[in-house]
Parts: sequence; structure tokens; C-alpha cells
Amino acid sequence: MAEDARASPAGGPTGGGARGAALEARGLAKRFGGVEALSDYNLVLAPGQLLGLIGPNGAGKTTVFNLLTGVIQPTEGGIWIDGKPLAGKPAQAFAAAGIARTFQNIRLFAAMSVLENVMVPLHRSHGADLVSTLLALPAFRRREREIAERAMAMLELLGLDRMAEQRAADLAYGDQRRVEIARALAGTPSVLLLDEPSAGMNPNETAEIVELISRVHRDFGISMVVVEHDMKLIMRLSQELQVLNRGRVLAAGSPAEVQADPEVIAAYLGTRRKDRADA
Repeated sequence: MAEDARASPAGGPTGGGARGAALEARGLAKRFGGVEALSDYNLVLAPGQLLGLIGPNGAGKTTVFNLLTGVIQPTEGGIWIDGKPLAGKPAQAFAAAGIARTFQNIRLFAAMSVLENVMVPLHRSHGADLVSTLLALPAFRRREREIAERAMAMLELLGLDRMAEQRAADLAYGDQRRVEIARALAGTPSVLLLDEPSAGMNPNETAEIVELISRVHRDFGISMVVVEHDMKLIMRLSQELQVLNRGRVLAAGSPAEVQADPEVIAAYLGTRRKDRADA
């Protein structure tokens, strides 16, 4: 379950590796010079759980994502996936351990096809060795066929196979977002972090991405953390929510509990926003 930072986490900042947790963070803090971007952040994400992470601009959401994927290192605290410590290790170690993410600003390889984009993470875990690749040996060609088949299978699962040969740059914005999710899933992660998946979308595209996220969560049984500004979307998707404000967890709990929290209403949702979320 998501933890409220106002409670004292078992084991403190140096404890960790909670039994059965897909992803855990304890006492995470990040300072940039004299600026405290995040303080005493705690999370225990259960296998298969979908957690929503919300908060106003500058609340620390991107810092959390960057810490949980090894893009930046914490000033204090620890991170574990399946009980294995990761804090201090490079981003590649986080990816190898089973953490994948998407970005608020889509980062597909524009000149490559959809299929080639989804093949990219598979080369890390299923690619041929350097000599076979450089000399285009049979082992290299065989692995390339296998990787292409795996990538196509992922596209078929998500209903994207019809666009496999299209250039990523030629796709509609909503389709680019779906391809980005397919690419993240191709590496078979155990934890998927989605950074504002509906950003820049029209209502039809938003409805499609909500359906896709729900289907991925249901069919893959994957643990997910979703940052989103669309309150109706995040309230509908999430099993639990964390609310960040000024680098600290202000509240955590079910969507209903968070909506009713007076501190959240005052600091973030506001009466008018809360009414819209209830609509």
C-alpha cells in the first residue's frame, strides 16, 4: 500500500525490502544545492497495485519518478525492487531489475518504425553478443528475428500491429503515446511508471488511453504508478493515491479518502476542483 509520510515507516529510512513489495522507497530525500525537492518520501507498492501520484506543479512528482528509475540519486534514503536494494545504482540497473517508465514529453525515435521502437528495449535483454552483431553472424540474424517477433506480439496484444511499419513521427499523438507504453512493456517490467499519459490529448484520445492503461493493468497484472493532472482520470484509474505538496506526502489513501481530506482540498484540489472530480 502507499504510505502516508505523516506516519513513521517501519524500519525508518535505512530499513527496507518489505516482504512481498514490488517496489519500496524509504525516507527518500533529494536536495539540489540548498533547494529541498523531496523530503521523507515513503512508498510500499504491492504486486499488481495501481497507485496514482498527484500534486500541483513543483510538488516533487518528477523528482520521485527520476529517483525511482535511477535517473538521479537520492540525497538520503533507499529504494528496493522485489527486496533488492537499488539506491545509488545507475538507471540501467533499475531497468534490468524490472522498472520501466514513460515520459510526459513522448520520447519515441521519430525516424524509426513503430516495430523498431518496440524492439529497442528487447535488444538489452535478448540481443546477440558484440562479435555476432558486428559481423552479422547467423546468431545475430536469428536474435533479430526473435526480437522482431516478440515486439510484434506486444503490438498485437495492444492492438497496434496495423501500424507496425509506420514511422513513429507520422502517427497521431494518441497513437504515439500508446506505442510508448508498448515499448515500455516490451521489456517485461514488473513495475511501470507512467508520467502524465493523457497530457496533450483530446477527450477521445484520453478515453482510449484510459482504456489501454486499465487493460494493461488487468491483463498484465503489473504494478503501476501514474502521475496525472486529469483528476477524473486518476480518480477512476487508481486503487490508491498519494498527494505531494512542496516535496512532501500530504495525504495517502483511497481516492474517496483523499478527496475528503481537508488538507488536500485546501492545498490542491480546492472546492471547485473537488466538485469536478465528483462529477
